[in-house]
Amino acid sequence: MIDVDIAVIGSGSGNSLLTEELADKRFAVIEGGEVFGGTCLNVGCIPTKMYVHVAEVATTVREGGRLGVDADLERVRFADVRDRVFGRIDPISAAGEAYRRDGEGVELMRGHARFTGPRTLHVDLRDGGSEEVRAEQVVLATGSHATIPEQLTRLAEREEVTLHTSDTVMRLPEQPARMLVVGGGYIAAEMAHVFSSYGTRVTVATRGPQMLRHLDQDIVDAFDTRARSQWDVRTGARVSDLRRGPDGTVVTLTDGSEVVVDVVLVATGRHPSSGGLDLDAGGVGVHQDGRVAVDAHGRTTAEGVWALGDVSSPFQLKHVANHEARVVAHNLAHPDDLVAFDHEAVPAAVFTHPRIASVGMTEAQAREAGVDVVTKTQMYGDTAYGWAMEDTSSICKVIADRRTGLLVGGHLMGPEASTLVQPLIQMMAFGQPVAQMVRGQYWIHPALTEVVENALLGLDLP
Repeated sequence: MIDVDIAVIGSGSGNSLLTEELADKRFAVIEGGEVFGGTCLNVGCIPTKMYVHVAEVATTVREGGRLGVDADLERVRFADVRDRVFGRIDPISAAGEAYRRDGEGVELMRGHARFTGPRTLHVDLRDGGSEEVRAEQVVLATGSHATIPEQLTRLAEREEVTLHTSDTVMRLPEQPARMLVVGGGYIAAEMAHVFSSYGTRVTVATRGPQMLRHLDQDIVDAFDTRARSQWDVRTGARVSDLRRGPDGTVVTLTDGSEVVVDVVLVATGRHPSSGGLDLDAGGVGVHQDGRVAVDAHGRTTAEGVWALGDVSSPFQLKHVANHEARVVAHNLAHPDDLVAFDHEAVPAAVFTHPRIASVGMTEAQAREAGVDVVTKTQMYGDTAYGWAMEDTSSICKVIADRRTGLLVGGHLMGPEASTLVQPLIQMMAFGQPVAQMVRGQYWIHPALTEVVENALLGLDLP
């Protein structure tokens, strides 16, 4: 039996709980996955965006002709990109694991943990042994994992077809000539952009009428046009059959069509990694969707057990997990001065083409919430820098409450959307009235930020 002050299950954002304020505590860090460092570092945010940057470079070359730059893209060296990406990431993961293994006051355990009682864990170690851990405090930070629908799994097993997820597709031995992306969410949109920009013929099959349906409808409609111009998008379609053919995997869709591909990427969502922890034995409650139930401070239903990140948060976002880790770390160090999670003005971005970013409510959500809605949609192409880019489709939509003069939502689709959204995040986070924000500072002319400025100026507010 190992006795510790704090046991952390998961090495992603949970790894950042080992702060100076808790330096006098003895930790156990338990990681049951193949790699150390969590989803973002190894199979999520960071490697995908490294792939996306290359995709942006390739796209810029291809589209240069409309600006008077005649250039041909010979090819994207997929293997070189892959090796550069993971040649950077894998050593960081290994170094992080070594740092924890050699660190003072830390017991690093590589294995799967499960509760055997209140704040008591059994760990099946990867080397074949096992260990019992008893902790004063336990933090669940196990994240989430890619899921494949059971029907697809059965079809693939029957035909011995390999189905890929975002966990595996970036480490393919070679770039596929043809790919089917199953799903219409942010992972599907990002991976479709990456592989099509590299030269793969991409077909997207999504069960809904449009991709990225969780976004503001004006953004959804605008993106739908762009998506269909880049990829073969099949909406209202699911996979009904898979079989191995002489020229690849033959996929039959519920719309009656067939597509022959080299790789099938399943991007139908991620699920909280709460299974297998025997949470009942620890007294930890879960929601119907598998998320661990927590209060505003990160406390679960079990005394002395906390949770953060994708395993408990409704936001599957690394910046949210990092924020929650900071809050939980503070609360562990200051049990008499608890602070709460701040889930207001949570932004998100989709690094597809064109890029998308959003914060706050959609127009539909704002109307449903009873907001006295006023909106303005600003085209990039109606600003000076938009002229420079010859942009004809990018937009910035802002949503405000006429009664308060406050911004309640902001949505962009276009170049640098994930950066341009930041002033809107700031407004909402600090409760700045639109009038104060837009006229209380300089906006560089003719920078692209004028898209945001002009959108805010265009709101019909008193």
